[in-house]
Amino acid sequence: MYPEQLVLPMKGELTENGFEDLVSPEQVESALQKEGTTLAVINSVCGCSAGSARPGVLEGLEKADKKPDHKVTVFAGFDYDAVSKMREYLLPYPPSSPSIALFKDGKLVHFLERHNIEGHSAQMIADNLAAAFDEYC
Repeated sequence: MYPEQLVLPMKGELTENGFEDLVSPEQVESALQKEGTTLAVINSVCGCSAGSARPGVLEGLEKADKKPDHKVTVFAGFDYDAVSKMREYLLPYPPSSPSIALFKDGKLVHFLERHNIEGHSAQMIADNLAAAFDEYC
């Protein structure tokens, strides 16, 4: 498990921008059963989270005309049980962190795996997400 002093600032990058931090399987279950659209970020300590995933998510939200109704996050390597529950909703995709998912009425409609994030700019991720928001939100 990653040390709290390392993880908390990375969590804060999203929670300070309106994301709900889910730390238990019950919170994940409740969040993903809400009506409307839910943006879910599986956050992590890796460099592509800091370099493109988190900035891309925030930029995508800022630039999109339509926005998700709910925003949630779990942290890989820290909130084990919550991440495990989130990954059940992402099947058949294999575990991937960081990753970004968009749900509509509890159903996965758009997903960016690590290989869609790593090596891509924050701008590219923002554009991808803004297009998904326009389509599904």
